[in-house]
Amino acid sequence: MERKKHLTTRTDKSRIIGLLIASVLRSRLPHRTLISAISASLLLLFALFSVLVPSPTPPHTHNNAQVRSLLDAHQDSVFGVPASGGSCNHDLWSSTQSRLFSGCSNSGDNFAKANVKTHPDRYLLIATSGGLNQQRTGIIDAVVAAYLMNATLVVPELDHASFWKDTSNFSELFDTDWFITFLRNDVSVVKYLPNLDGKFVAPYTLRVPRKCTPKCYEDRVLPMLVRKRAVRLTKFDYRLANTLDEDLQKLRCRVNYHALKFTDSIQGMGRLLVERMKMKNKHFIALHLRFEPDMLAFSGCYYGGGEKEQKELGEIRKRWKNLHASNPDKVRRHGRCPLTPEEVGLMLRALGFGSDIDLYVASGEIYGGEKTLAPLKALFPNFHSKETIATKEELAQFVPFSSRMAALDFIVCDDSDVFVTNNNGNMAKILAGRRRYFGHKPTIRPNAKKLNQLFMKKNSMTWEEFASRVRTFQVGFIGEPNELRPGSGEFHENPSSCICQNSSSESGVETGGISYPQNQTPDNYESNKTKNWAEEQFTEEEVEWSEGECLHSKKQSRLKETKLYSIPLLMSADQAELQEFFSD
Repeated sequence: MERKKHLTTRTDKSRIIGLLIASVLRSRLPHRTLISAISASLLLLFALFSVLVPSPTPPHTHNNAQVRSLLDAHQDSVFGVPASGGSCNHDLWSSTQSRLFSGCSNSGDNFAKANVKTHPDRYLLIATSGGLNQQRTGIIDAVVAAYLMNATLVVPELDHASFWKDTSNFSELFDTDWFITFLRNDVSVVKYLPNLDGKFVAPYTLRVPRKCTPKCYEDRVLPMLVRKRAVRLTKFDYRLANTLDEDLQKLRCRVNYHALKFTDSIQGMGRLLVERMKMKNKHFIALHLRFEPDMLAFSGCYYGGGEKEQKELGEIRKRWKNLHASNPDKVRRHGRCPLTPEEVGLMLRALGFGSDIDLYVASGEIYGGEKTLAPLKALFPNFHSKETIATKEELAQFVPFSSRMAALDFIVCDDSDVFVTNNNGNMAKILAGRRRYFGHKPTIRPNAKKLNQLFMKKNSMTWEEFASRVRTFQVGFIGEPNELRPGSGEFHENPSSCICQNSSSESGVETGGISYPQNQTPDNYESNKTKNWAEEQFTEEEVEWSEGECLHSKKQSRLKETKLYSIPLLMSADQAELQEFFSD
């Protein structure tokens, strides 16, 4: 109706102009036949002009005109971003080699049981630090530290004083009874520090250095534990060495992937969010988007916002007294700048994901707000978050607590078909490791060192050239089993000691190599992780991206009796440098 109205208005104006011109001609020319012919021609010309010129788009035609214009601008330029992801010869939604591997974290025959080794008068307490995922690493390492010193672990104390100001205690985030029961063969765990010799004993407080080795605990903590009987370790994050004996690494995995289970209320809401995403489409992507003002300020990166950006982020950066003066160009060259929302969208499109994909975004406050998010929403209009797929009433019990809200995002990201991150923070690392352990589900980490240089040059190349280079640079960063060398990187990201090769290529993913406590089984959320995630066979030769295909393998052969260490790596030495950011 709007278009018809505009056409009618233009036609009326054309007729009036034509009549005026005809009137003038009649008063000056004696030949009426010629006048009539000219008038008719002019009227026809104006009418044709009115039809051919498009009417202006009414303001309500699009919900977000800014988003649409951004996408149109990309498509009209030489660097024209297509709406579709193109045709791929491989499945974007699964790992090509996952069926060959499964999680395995059972203890070895020589691993001493808790009832044999635990000393009755040694109690270890820890105070975690940071957000949900940083605290998770502290809880995991606390169990191992207690095992090393033959001590009973008191249920960890969570951080209430940091930036997040979350008052949640352990039992409000995790199932405490499950935690204690599951670990009973490894470490004795109690909910509270008991009275010793009939009276309360205040624990002796100390702090160990970061990456403290087992020998470090033996020298620094154990003597005080023997003398004081109860020791409390403060700011307990990354206070245990990354590299440990295999049995201790497997204990880390048992804690991380099996003993730590969110409460029923968190699990139930998380599953509901996952179900609603799966109802929208056959598959969905979850994006953990770190682009908060404090994140950008800490990184020292510059995103083209001029003096305003430099002033705003500069003020936030003053919070950290020990930070060096920022050098944005150097930080970007080293791949330490988180990708912008637009850059994440372009990377995904280049990898083959079209605009029909449903995208779940887990994020905090985005610097620049909707203006910053607009390009990503233009590329992926099916844009969702927990706030858009759940009601305010459903989220009400979680909203006041940042860790519980983060736990909901954790569950959705963990259960997504493809997980994507624009950073290499704690949540990204822990989820990358978890998804490796439970079937190598595709996990896309940006090769920021290469991609940042490419994004700076994108306007001087065609889309086809850009997409081809993105696919090349991302080889080794999409979650395949053989991307990282065993033992490289953070153990929580690359739990190689807990991933075993199956006996044949027909094997499915087992239950994480775990024997559950008597009369105990994991809930549906955990057991669903154990299904076979992919159907494709392993390719013996290194896979390469080609311009004509999303992922091409030169030939396929079934792999039998091959050790994990003998499988070819998909990444070069310089690609193995992982970006690190602070906190969650």
